[in-house]
Amino acid sequence: QVQLVESGGGLVQAGGSLRLSCAASGRTFSTNIMGWFRQAPGKEREFVATISRSGSATYYADSVRGRFTISRDNVKNAVYLQMNSLKPADTAVYYCAARTQGAEELSIRGHMYSYWGQGTQVTVSS
Repeated sequence: QVQLVESGGGLVQAGGSLRLSCAASGRTFSTNIMGWFRQAPGKEREFVATISRSGSATYYADSVRGRFTISRDNVKNAVYLQMNSLKPADTAVYYCAARTQGAEELSIRGHMYSYWGQGTQVTVSS
């Protein structure tokens, strides 16, 4: 079982930056592929970024590539999302998610992730 707790959301002006953090419980964090997803009001949840178990591989949604960076610290059991050049369209609740221990492939599909945090609100004003 993995428990995830996000933090770092808030209100920021367009063009600004935020860094989201996700703290994970358990001793097997390094065996979990991690991802970030987001859901805006009235819209479906969408993939944002994912990172491999070692952190050597990452993949991003087209809408955030070049602006967002996902990273992880397997000693601190944490995954991060650095968000730069934020736009009003980035406004959403952001969720941290983990795949089952031992899964080897990155995935952009939410149903491939077994564990989810409670979410943190990011609001970007114009």
